Amino acid sequence: MSLLTIILNILLPPLAVFLKHGLSGIFFLNLVLTLIGWLPGVIHAFIVND
Repeated sequence: MSLLTIILNILLPPLAVFLKHGLSGIFFLNLVLTLIGWLPGVIHAFIVND
């Protein structure tokens, strides 16, 4: 995982997921998790962007 990916996972989790997986269900799930609370979105981004 690159340094840029780690920074995006922390600051903008949906953007990091979008850059790797595109406009898919994984992206929308991450978007919902981030809207519910920032931390669930970050955790999900780290899991799917391993």
